[in-house]
Amino acid sequence: MTIISRREFDQTKDRAIEAAADGPVFITDQGQPAYVLMTVDAYHRLSKQATSIGEAFYVPGIDEIEFDIPKLDDTGIKPVDLS
Repeated sequence: MTIISRREFDQTKDRAIEAAADGPVFITDQGQPAYVLMTVDAYHRLSKQATSIGEAFYVPGIDEIEFDIPKLDDTGIKPVDLS
């Protein structure tokens, strides 16, 4: 991992590109991380790892399981009367 300032990046882009071959290059703006320079291969590896919440909880075949939601009356629990 390499960290360079935006000013340094503007002056030495070639060095930053070479460093990106070894890992991400973090470019700071006023001392705070603002940009990341990386190879396309690294980006593709990183973006393939991201999953949606739906994909994270998906279980193959789950839609074939029958599940009847019990009615409130069947549980013996009575709704609260707020009147």
